[in-house]
Amino acid sequence: MTKSRRWRRFVEDILRQTLFVRLASLLVILWLLFAAALWSADHGAEGSHLKTYGQALYWGIAAFSTAGIADPPVTPSGQFIGGLWIVVGSTLFFGAIVATVTAYFMRPLQRPARQIVETIEFNLEHLDELSIEELDLLKSTTDTLIEHMERVKRLRGERSATTAG
Repeated sequence: MTKSRRWRRFVEDILRQTLFVRLASLLVILWLLFAAALWSADHGAEGSHLKTYGQALYWGIAAFSTAGIADPPVTPSGQFIGGLWIVVGSTLFFGAIVATVTAYFMRPLQRPARQIVETIEFNLEHLDELSIEELDLLKSTTDTLIEHMERVKRLRGERSATTAG
């Protein structure tokens, strides 16, 4: 498997098996809404640095990312909205990262069958690098897997014949 294919599969796994897309979408929607609310509360107030919606968007990124470079809102409602955004935005942002990483690395524990398949695929891709002992072990493992599958199919066939009759 090529590096680009592995990378693509890695990204697809994250998108399919974690909440990353949903959390990122929620974060963007809330960012837009909080920036609009902050701009609405603070623009035009004396001493406010938020002259445009774009500046409110920038403030939202600077504030929740803990950069500490955002000038604070000047109105009480702007300060409340800004403070709430800092808590909600940073929780969602860092929570999305932690949840995605955790879900990705816990995935093999949740789907051991997929881990087995990925291990076999990896070994098949590197057959030339395996020793004779490793190849024998791979053959033995594959034979055991085939025997197991034949037993499972046979048992399922017997069950379906019993329920049909």
